[in-house]
Amino acid sequence: MSENRLNVSLAAQGFPEPATLHANLGTAPLVEHAVRNGEGLLAKDGPFVVATGKHTGRSAKDKFFVRDALSEDTIWWGKTNVAMTPDQFATLKADFLAALADKDQLYVADLFGGSQAEHRVNVRVINEFAWHNLFIRTLLVRPDADQLAEFVPEYTIIDLPSFRADPARHGCRSETVIAVNFTEKLILIGGTAYAGEMKKSVFGILNYLLPAKGVMPMHCSANIGPAGDTAVFFGLSGTGKTTLSADASRTLIGDDEHGWSDTAVFNFEGGCYAKMIRLSAEAEPEIFATTKRFGTVLENVVIDPVTREIDLDDGSLAENSRGSYPIDFIPNASADNLGPVPQNIIFLTADAYGVLPPIARLTPDQAMYHFLSGYTARVAGTEIGVTEPEATFSTCFGAPFMPRHPSVYGNLLKERINQGGVKCWLVNTGWSGGKATDPGISRMPIKATRALLNAALDGSLNNAEFRIDPNFGFEVPVAVPGVDTRLLDPRGAWADPQAYDRTARDLVGKFIDNFGQFADHVDAGVRAAAPVAA
Repeated sequence: MSENRLNVSLAAQGFPEPATLHANLGTAPLVEHAVRNGEGLLAKDGPFVVATGKHTGRSAKDKFFVRDALSEDTIWWGKTNVAMTPDQFATLKADFLAALADKDQLYVADLFGGSQAEHRVNVRVINEFAWHNLFIRTLLVRPDADQLAEFVPEYTIIDLPSFRADPARHGCRSETVIAVNFTEKLILIGGTAYAGEMKKSVFGILNYLLPAKGVMPMHCSANIGPAGDTAVFFGLSGTGKTTLSADASRTLIGDDEHGWSDTAVFNFEGGCYAKMIRLSAEAEPEIFATTKRFGTVLENVVIDPVTREIDLDDGSLAENSRGSYPIDFIPNASADNLGPVPQNIIFLTADAYGVLPPIARLTPDQAMYHFLSGYTARVAGTEIGVTEPEATFSTCFGAPFMPRHPSVYGNLLKERINQGGVKCWLVNTGWSGGKATDPGISRMPIKATRALLNAALDGSLNNAEFRIDPNFGFEVPVAVPGVDTRLLDPRGAWADPQAYDRTARDLVGKFIDNFGQFADHVDAGVRAAAPVAA
């Protein structure tokens, strides 16, 4: 029995076909199947609510790449990109196919990774859960009927949460495994019900393929202004990437993953994957509205089994509760999922040391330096004796998803910045006047951040007077209408300027130590863009 036809059968790919195959189902049938299978609950206002068990986020330490002739010299091997032998993968694959053969039914979705036709990749996803199939169908770009009739899968993801890996047999770390084989164009995901593994696996494919075509893959959000000006926002969790790019006056291209080609910034996805914990209608009304729509999937959101009311404030299942929904659920989203090449790039950081200014203008060399650094700082935990912020460096603002050496992405970014005369800005959404852990110190006012960002995007900030920051060498505006001038001078905002100098020297040292791993892979101009303790 089969629902809908596959242009290329599973058997033609060498995969076993179950007695019942559900191929390329739409949202309503997939929700019906998920409810019938007992995979979750339909909430009062329409979304489907699921619990993912012990895995409520990515299992980064359980991800492996097959090390063979193709990948040997193209993957940046190390702590992030860990090797698996071809023989280990062959054994894992055989066991996955045996597990597939035991399934009474499977769900298959044929999808595009990428909204720009000439740079997208055809991805087939095979799932044992209907809700997983709905998730990936929502998150990737959906072909129309004519495209499905001619669809030939290039990459295939097999996702089996019930599979249990054997470290001794499969060369992995635990019962959970994400194994990527670029030669066979096959990704195997087992032992985790966290759906985001599929989404990030496609991101990893594009991050591997696109640089060879001269296309820049980016872990960023992107939007378009009224004048047709595109801006991209890089930033790690907690820096304001989603909040600042979700501007009602600008059109959203996407919230997470994009490519920068010769002609466009294009979304890799057709949906959004937003954090739900403590989401409110007042703070983020557009995203909150998706929690009341049929077609949204809510992961690890607490739901009353009787009334079917959801509680977004309850983090008992996970702090990383998530919602996936089609991008057109956001009112001001781009119909084409793409926009012109960017005029502005914004690197967001939340500096808990209170050293960085609220905004700075970067040269192309400085932009590459900060892109490769990928800096933010978090407030340390609340345990006794911990009083200092914690610096975090995630190269390219997405180290876990970048298979190639970071310099590949950095050089590509610098080249595109130079070609397009793109303005680059570092925006600090963190703390001012002291460290985040100091008494009485508050975070940068969101009103001031938005005013500075708007001035950068509308071009008016380029006409301001700038000074050179003595530690980082970038340009900082001296005065901006509507912004307290004291915010623009971090040192002057500290009650003890000497304490600022000591903290700045410490932070500069962290930057320099971190960048040592890249120094031999960049040119002299980028090396010269490093900060120097004043």
